[in-house]
Amino acid sequence: MADTQSNIVTAPGSTPTANDGNSPGAAPPAAGAAGAATAVGGEAKKPDQPWLEVTASRHFAGWLAEQKAAIAFTTYQAGKVLLLGVNPDGRLSIFERTFSRCMGLWADDKDGRTMWLSSLYQLWKLEDSLTGGEKYHNYDRLYIPRVGYTTGDLDVHDVAVESSGRLIFINTLFSGISTLSDKRSFVPLWKPKFISKFAPEDRCHLNGLALENGRAAFVTSCSESDVADGWRDRRQNGGVVIDVRADEILCRNLSMPHSPRVNNGRLYFHNSGCGFFGYLDRSRGAFEPICFCPGYLRGLAFIGGYAIVGLSKPRDRTFTGLPLDGELKKREAEPQCGLQIIDLRTGDVAHWVRVEGTVSELYDVAILHGVTRPMALGFKTDEIQRTLAMDDVGKL
Repeated sequence: MADTQSNIVTAPGSTPTANDGNSPGAAPPAAGAAGAATAVGGEAKKPDQPWLEVTASRHFAGWLAEQKAAIAFTTYQAGKVLLLGVNPDGRLSIFERTFSRCMGLWADDKDGRTMWLSSLYQLWKLEDSLTGGEKYHNYDRLYIPRVGYTTGDLDVHDVAVESSGRLIFINTLFSGISTLSDKRSFVPLWKPKFISKFAPEDRCHLNGLALENGRAAFVTSCSESDVADGWRDRRQNGGVVIDVRADEILCRNLSMPHSPRVNNGRLYFHNSGCGFFGYLDRSRGAFEPICFCPGYLRGLAFIGGYAIVGLSKPRDRTFTGLPLDGELKKREAEPQCGLQIIDLRTGDVAHWVRVEGTVSELYDVAILHGVTRPMALGFKTDEIQRTLAMDDVGKL
């Protein structure tokens, strides 16, 4: 049957659900003391124990609507991409789909039509199948994985698309920046000068990637180690920020830095092992903190005068025994999983989103500009085989 609001054709039984078919449907949003709240997905155990619960500060949904944008973020721990938007009634909308060990996330900064996503052993290009003004079951974006590249398990972290259209990504296993290959797992492009060879050894735990003027510009690494798994012994203060164009280290003595991003000419990133979001003071070659956040920080995106950062709870030896532990104790705080929206003018947390249940770690965050209420198709149900979209007629 044809949706009267869309050029999308769906076969019977393919009505979208927000849970990949694991339960009868998403629980409806409920207004609580903290504001908008939504419980989604999962095999129901008890009515008061959803596998995933998302709560937000009281004015977050209204702020998100004012920005004319939605938010996408990943959790590799649960293997989910989550899409936050606003329902027609003004309350929070959340939609999730399963991609095994999904991490790096990139979205176009024009109209939120394209996303790239890294998963366990593949990279996926998701395209919106709606045209301007169309809706599909009251969603204004319908992301479908259209192109996939099988890379093998490279432990891909950050991904980005250069102005030329080339996808590049952090190949953490091989300690460098790579791009796609039509014939092999990847094409190596660059490695830090302290790495003596491309080898599948995760020597320094290269993780973050920032573009400037449409080209690869900066990366973050947890260490300068040149031996297999050597970074784990340098978690406390071995982290660095590198300018890949000059192959020059700009900042040292960091604790597991992540998520470098250039915004209005300034390089922002997380000093994750300490719990601080901040920026690089290039004149001093030092990290300048802006805000402490109660969690292990990964994922960073900007909209207007705000930064959106992702928080995770420490899970094991990798994330414990870091300066973050002392910072939390000093503030009488427990680690959180979720998002914080930071006002760049003041460094204050303007809004927050908490993610609870079985999800305790996030990796990346992206802004979907011009989007109100997004959804996506995954591979766990037959929706993807029943949902068809025809492009414009071409020439033979």
